[in-house]
Amino acid sequence: MDAELAAFLGTVRPPDEAIDLARAALQIARIEHDGLAPEPCLLELSTLAERSGVRRVDDPFRALDRLREFLFEEEGYRGNAEDYFDPRNSYLNDVIARKLGIPITLSLLTMEVGRRVGLTIDGVGLPGHFIVRAHVGHDSVLVDPFNGGRILDEQGAAEVVAHALGREVPLTDVHFASVTKSQVIARILMNLRGIYVQREEWRKALAVIERLLVLDTRSPVHLRDRGTMLMKLGDFHAGAAEWERYLTRYPNARDADRLRGQLRQIRQALASRN
Repeated sequence: MDAELAAFLGTVRPPDEAIDLARAALQIARIEHDGLAPEPCLLELSTLAERSGVRRVDDPFRALDRLREFLFEEEGYRGNAEDYFDPRNSYLNDVIARKLGIPITLSLLTMEVGRRVGLTIDGVGLPGHFIVRAHVGHDSVLVDPFNGGRILDEQGAAEVVAHALGREVPLTDVHFASVTKSQVIARILMNLRGIYVQREEWRKALAVIERLLVLDTRSPVHLRDRGTMLMKLGDFHAGAAEWERYLTRYPNARDADRLRGQLRQIRQALASRN
């Protein structure tokens, strides 16, 4: 395991509640920004918290309103609907600098600035869209950071989901459950995986998948995909070894027969080179 992966492992290894979510997100950003130091961005989050003035507001509802006003009106953070699949939307350092992001990174920003001013804000992974829940007193409030920090009721949340997916989805209590920090990190990585595969940027896609495997070492999909990315990069021996591990562990996987056929062809091609 290289130093970057080891650092990422050290950040996500603690119990979920102890994970430094912002630091983990900034370590992910090293996929695009080699050698990125997290400290300046962590300091900027603290500076945003201080400048917001939320700590000086006693009423919890007004404190949440002040945070929303500060981040989305005064600072101008907004969803990048114009270029949604720009990978910079998934990197926290770029989100802080450009004030543009996608639902999950703007939610992460809201959670982390909120935490620094004493608010308890959790992520909520709706189908096709990520929002946050702020705990204020004995109540909770749903907030959509991608859409200007808009407050949602359950009907509003259903409308946001329908817009994101292009169809209505009946939402249940399960959909409104708070997600873990590990799940937030995994969702950021899955977004990036899709972007880099679409762009055929195989080396960056591999770096994403290796981090997904750090989060879930037993995932059959990530193990298979690691082999695929190695193949795409021309490392057929290593890629074939990963596929063999996958097929040994999951011999009855849906794609097992297809992969076995491809693996035979690859082995034959490699043998013919000798």
